[in-house]
Amino acid sequence: MRDEAGTVEIALTFDDGFWAPCYATMRSICLTTHHPERLRFHLLHQQLTPAHRAALEGIGRDYGARLNFIDLDAGNVLGERIAGFPRLRLRRFSKVIYARLFLADLIDPSIERILYLDCDVFVRTALDPLFFMDMQGHAIAAVLQPDRMHCIAGTDLKGRNAFSMADPYFNSGVMLIDMAQYRQVDFVATLERGLNAAELAMFYYDQDMINFCFKGRILELDARWNLQNAVPAHEAFNPAIVHYSANPKPWFIWSRVAFKRTYRHLMTNAYFYQYRRERVVRLIRRGLRLA
Repeated sequence: MRDEAGTVEIALTFDDGFWAPCYATMRSICLTTHHPERLRFHLLHQQLTPAHRAALEGIGRDYGARLNFIDLDAGNVLGERIAGFPRLRLRRFSKVIYARLFLADLIDPSIERILYLDCDVFVRTALDPLFFMDMQGHAIAAVLQPDRMHCIAGTDLKGRNAFSMADPYFNSGVMLIDMAQYRQVDFVATLERGLNAAELAMFYYDQDMINFCFKGRILELDARWNLQNAVPAHEAFNPAIVHYSANPKPWFIWSRVAFKRTYRHLMTNAYFYQYRRERVVRLIRRGLRLA
């Protein structure tokens, strides 16, 4: 167990289209700790407008948490590093999701441990027990992916050389990371050394890369630290972190997810409805471009 009086270092990666969920995640963390002044958020972002940045800065003013904004567009940090990655068949996600792979390059080298969180999580309890836990020498601590067999094997559960369904496979949306070990890994070299081009093309973004490069070095956490795709019935499990990892997000009108009403007030009514309006405008503009 580490000194729980220290700073809780938290990393989040997002672009301007996810500013409000990022705000909600940060606010949930601040609301559920007795010492928000011990929190330091490392915000790895792309294309953040001044107004949206100002909203996020409100977390610092309101709760005393420290904010470290890291602009991924400055010097094309993300583009240069991704250029060396193997080409994947999947194209659905923004390249900002890869930023968590470059924490070693983007985070202050004096930081020994960091908690990475996706921006579609709702933290419901103090993170100190998680952040200061004994990692038992592991490089990462994470929760198993619930549908890991399908993530690993896909259609008809056909196996891949990179993974075995007999081995654990972890979700990368909540990760406690030992930065000393993380800095030692060269993702591109490790992937190219162990896999052929056909196998690499099947990879599921950063999650496959992390599971492959840190095989046998990830400590399994209890599912309460990353309860994924929870519906209202799961509220009785009292999860520590709810992860809205699938398409039903709490800001969708039609979604039926756990703690949806609470989440709206977590984001605040003003930002919740502003964000929904912005999403509609963005969808209309995208449709006009495609027409």
